[in-house]
Amino acid sequence: MKKSIGVFERMYPNPVVLVSSSYNGADNIITLAWAGTVCSKPPMISISIRPSRYSNELIAGSREFAINIPTSKHIDICNYCGTNSGRDVDKFKKLSLTKYKPFKINTPLIKECPINIECVVRNITNLGVHDLFIGEILSVNCDEELVYEDGDIDYDKLDIISYCMGKYFKNSIL
Repeated sequence: MKKSIGVFERMYPNPVVLVSSSYNGADNIITLAWAGTVCSKPPMISISIRPSRYSNELIAGSREFAINIPTSKHIDICNYCGTNSGRDVDKFKKLSLTKYKPFKINTPLIKECPINIECVVRNITNLGVHDLFIGEILSVNCDEELVYEDGDIDYDKLDIISYCMGKYFKNSIL
């Protein structure tokens, strides 16, 4: 027997990403769990951010962002970047994170994250309390030890995390 439990936006644990942004000399990082693939050709991903968030302002201004994939050892960083505003603190400096030069965009990447995805904004849509940013992927950058000879990523070596309802989850291979 099933029971209706109401209406809410949480489906199941979503991937945790650290989104870096930069505009007019200001850099920021925001933690998001609302990110996902939306198109394969051209390759595009989406992120959802409230209009009041500092990162929303920076991404809308620069029309670019980077998805940085954290691992379980970055949970404290994810918590900090998700609960503190870049208007008040330089998160790169506060957390001693290394800015890594991107290949295609101007927004700094987070070197400590094993995978970085450089995106340009193709569309911004207000959906209510969130803006949906659609980013076209220009470059996927990965730590060399995680890349097979054929260029694919060895996901077995990653310790990536998901998030739902205030809890982090470790992803594992079945």
